[in-house]
Amino acid sequence: MRNPVEFVTPVSRPAVVQASSPAHALFALAILAVIMTAALSGCQHAPRQAAVATAPPAVAAEPSAKPWEHIPIPTLHEFHPQQPKRIELKNGIVIFLEEDHELPFVSGEVLIPGGGRDIDPSKAGIIGIYRQAWRTSGSDKMDGDAMDDLLEAKAAHIETEGDEDSTALSWDSLKGDSDQVFSLAMDLLFHPKFSAEKLQLAKQQEATGIVRRNDDEDQIAEREAAKLVYGVNSPYTRQPEFATIATITLADLQAWHDRTLKGKLVVGISGDFDASAMEAKVRAVFEPLPPVTPKPPRHDEFAGPKPGAYFIDKEDVNQSNVQIVALGIDRHNPDVPAIVIMDEILSGGFGSRLFQKVRTQLGLAYAVGGGFDLPYDHPGTFRVEVLTKSVSTVDATKAALAEIAGLNTEPFTEAELKRAKDDILNSFLFRYDTREKILAESERLEFYGYPADYLETYRAALEKVTLADVTATAHKYIHPEKLAVLVVGNVPEIKPPVGDLGMGTPQTIDITIPRPPRPQAPAGGGQQ
Repeated sequence: MRNPVEFVTPVSRPAVVQASSPAHALFALAILAVIMTAALSGCQHAPRQAAVATAPPAVAAEPSAKPWEHIPIPTLHEFHPQQPKRIELKNGIVIFLEEDHELPFVSGEVLIPGGGRDIDPSKAGIIGIYRQAWRTSGSDKMDGDAMDDLLEAKAAHIETEGDEDSTALSWDSLKGDSDQVFSLAMDLLFHPKFSAEKLQLAKQQEATGIVRRNDDEDQIAEREAAKLVYGVNSPYTRQPEFATIATITLADLQAWHDRTLKGKLVVGISGDFDASAMEAKVRAVFEPLPPVTPKPPRHDEFAGPKPGAYFIDKEDVNQSNVQIVALGIDRHNPDVPAIVIMDEILSGGFGSRLFQKVRTQLGLAYAVGGGFDLPYDHPGTFRVEVLTKSVSTVDATKAALAEIAGLNTEPFTEAELKRAKDDILNSFLFRYDTREKILAESERLEFYGYPADYLETYRAALEKVTLADVTATAHKYIHPEKLAVLVVGNVPEIKPPVGDLGMGTPQTIDITIPRPPRPQAPAGGGQQ
């Protein structure tokens, strides 16, 4: 990720007249004397009425204690984002085109179904290795190193990615280089040439990640909290081990690539181009492909966490990362608008219940927040994170738990509802303020099978949420007795101990990294 550009505001200084000689100094003093004389003369001859008129009234109105509350806020305009052109080919592949002539750039992406949740558990880690070796190996026509050199000379990029449910190929370039870069990207998409050398390099980097995965307490907390919710053996919590990455071969990479390209590809291209010409070019590449293979239905099971307290001892820290978790929902749930409003009231910014109580009033946390994450096609998690000193771990956790329970006992107010709605609805202006952002969201909705007008209907549903809706949602989805609490911290320094949370005897989670498998001795016991 590129570093953001920092904008520095220059310091404003008063202008200074510098005298370069005694004569200049005397001249400057003379001018100043004339100005002062004129000013005094004006004051002496000014009518008394003017002085009276400019004097403040005897009794001034008391200024408002919170003047910002009286700033007029205009009504938000209707939200109707300009949709990109959608083209569905006969084989089932979908293409989005978004003309944007503001700058001479062209960028594109191909979303490919299939990711870490779809692999054989014995090959855990293959997605990370595949996405790296795919790009660094290159294609039949150009190896990865030569591709790097060419793209660098043109200030262009071709990248590959992978996550739990998809992989992707993306590219961008100046308009004048767009045809060549598009051709290179398509060659890499359809004719990769996986290299044994690049595979080995990717394995080494994956192994380095395994070695260092317990260095950062925040990463530990997030990873292990997900395991509490989904289960250690869930497709959504698989993690690479030395033993699993050791078995990955070039044939595995090629087989995965061939398998996923049969799925429903979603192609999105935006930038400075003619839509008709671009459509013809993209059709020529993707229309000859065979009909897509439908994704088989998933049958994942989501039991949720076993309630109780859990801890991971990390002796090299002086603070705790607390994760309060439960099983959540996905975006198909009709209660999502009310849940989002409830989340905003609970933890949305400085005015939220969690922030005001745990951080501002009690001073128990460096940071606190969370709520329901909302994946598109499987249940997410309910997660509240508390970052606090070791000695305040139990007090901060209890305070956060009390605020979560308070969603069912402390009535929501009209002020909370209004603030939550304003914050969320205003965010649409920034989250979808460019054609490129709208294109990315259109691709995502298509990929997961949501209607094209989902954003508009979702926003309209948010506006209709009432206090009664939020109250009913809290009673339906907030169950303090089903929560699990994970503490990652320096256990000897946590006083009072985690057991004082009153959630039973804390259970220790082992995060020991399994050792690499020993190399097998050569057949016959001979030496090599």
